[in-house]
Amino acid sequence: MDWFKSLSNVLYVDLARKSYWVEPREDLFSRWLGGIGVATQLYKEEVSSKVDPLSPENVIIFTVGPLTGIYPLASKTIAVFKSPLNNYFAESHAGGRSALAIRFAGYGAIVIRGASERPIYVVIDDSRVRFRDATALWDMRSTETVGRILREVTPGSGHRAIMRIGRAGERLVRYASVVTETYRHFGRLGLGAVFGSKKLKALVVVGRRGFNVPDVSTYREVYNEIYELAVKSPAMKKYHDLGTAANVLALNSIKALPTRNFSSGVFELAGEVSGEKLAETVLARRVACAGCPTACIHIAALREPYPEEPYFYKIKFISYDHEPLYALATNLGIGSREGFLRLLDVVEEEGLDAISTGVILAWATEAYLNGLITEKELLTKLNWGDYESYIKVVRNIVLQPNEFYSTMALGVEEAARKYGGLEYALAFNKVEPAGYHTGPLYFVSLMIGSRHSHLDAGAYSLDQELLASKKQLPKPQEAVELIIEEESWRQVLTSLAICLFARGIYKPDVVVKCFKPLKVEYGVEQLKKLGREIWIEKQLIKRAEGFSPLSLRIPERILKTPTPLGNIDPEYIKEALKYYDLLVSLASKMR
Repeated sequence: MDWFKSLSNVLYVDLARKSYWVEPREDLFSRWLGGIGVATQLYKEEVSSKVDPLSPENVIIFTVGPLTGIYPLASKTIAVFKSPLNNYFAESHAGGRSALAIRFAGYGAIVIRGASERPIYVVIDDSRVRFRDATALWDMRSTETVGRILREVTPGSGHRAIMRIGRAGERLVRYASVVTETYRHFGRLGLGAVFGSKKLKALVVVGRRGFNVPDVSTYREVYNEIYELAVKSPAMKKYHDLGTAANVLALNSIKALPTRNFSSGVFELAGEVSGEKLAETVLARRVACAGCPTACIHIAALREPYPEEPYFYKIKFISYDHEPLYALATNLGIGSREGFLRLLDVVEEEGLDAISTGVILAWATEAYLNGLITEKELLTKLNWGDYESYIKVVRNIVLQPNEFYSTMALGVEEAARKYGGLEYALAFNKVEPAGYHTGPLYFVSLMIGSRHSHLDAGAYSLDQELLASKKQLPKPQEAVELIIEEESWRQVLTSLAICLFARGIYKPDVVVKCFKPLKVEYGVEQLKKLGREIWIEKQLIKRAEGFSPLSLRIPERILKTPTPLGNIDPEYIKEALKYYDLLVSLASKMR
């Protein structure tokens, strides 16, 4: 297909040899679309099942999709790598400008191999790759400062994406993130630590090329239809007005807002850290990813006095949404907006995943209050709501001044196994969960999902639909089928590199229509079949790496804290895991 030929260039970068080359891979893009479909196949080619995630043999794969740079909200870059947090195939998505930069640099995928002996950053544009010394940037505390410096020393303003790590990535914290364009992140599963293991401080991509759409007239019609939906549909209006922070009060009202380490579904101070209150008091502006008209990124202004200058202030701009609000506010008992923003600012500075950081802070609080750890390990005291102490702990997770903090840097599962409190250590296959306590389908989806993410299948919505309709809980086997069906369609959307906030716009018939101006023919059933195939490919990779759903730990805390659908029966989850395991076993035998 001509359109996939224009997308099919894969850039290979070898950090050890400081070399690069380009290979046309139309075979992959015409078969697997792009995005996660292509990334999964490249991972199969590059990474053996026994590779250590922090070794030079691990690779970082970035991919975009056939709709990138063409339609609204086709704004995501897909990153695939082996996770240092749980040692399996990992997938993380980020918005910002990176997707368009990669596409307009002339690439559909970038594969980063090997490891540098010294800190470097890599600059990719549409004609060459340059390897630059990053020694001066290494150990710099603020990821924002690193971004400012790289903006000054690299050309390409307006066409450039800057992806970089903080000290957390350098020091191999297993849930370190990669920050892109200051307010977006490859947050989950430890891509920042993989960057750090390769001594890769930053990746700068500059894209100035263009490409032609074969049928311009039809393209304008389809584009306008999608654009109208993006700016006028009620679902997208929610993302613009309050963003996902609107979830705080909504979840609190149905007793599904994780509070104080999932010990409750109701936070008495939810109104103080809600999307509504933040918009009234601290919202400074909204920002959009490149190629998106929705502007769902909400930026708060935090005013801080200069030391010893009480009437002089500096203004810090901090991006917030539901997940940091849950992880670093409600789940820690923090009802202060200023306290939440100050804590989030430190997490951002250091380059940590906000979700994992909040969950491990919550475990540490309970472990301290229960006497499992003391001030000797923590180097401070902890209590719910005490954001000043949480800030100290976050800094120490990065600096790792003692054995306790070196263990904290491995994730909540490893910390609890060593120091106790495993029954209230919230992790699913070693991955800390997002901010929902809606019911059993959500937790099943975390255990069987491709990347153990709330966005794998959006099963929290399935729980909420059951609550609203007052229908009976589906049988475990039916629940698994519902989850897999939804997740399989999301493989199509993430192969197109569509933002999943737009899943209500990019329904199957609309996706088919999007291909018409590109002179590519797809049918709805063809796309659904492809989505299922991609889902199976990912499950088989993880199985080859040793993933066993029947050995997964079910955190006791989720069984003891009531959900809106009542208490969760552990047998329900176990039956669901057995059925999922059976389905993947059958798929494996058919290969």
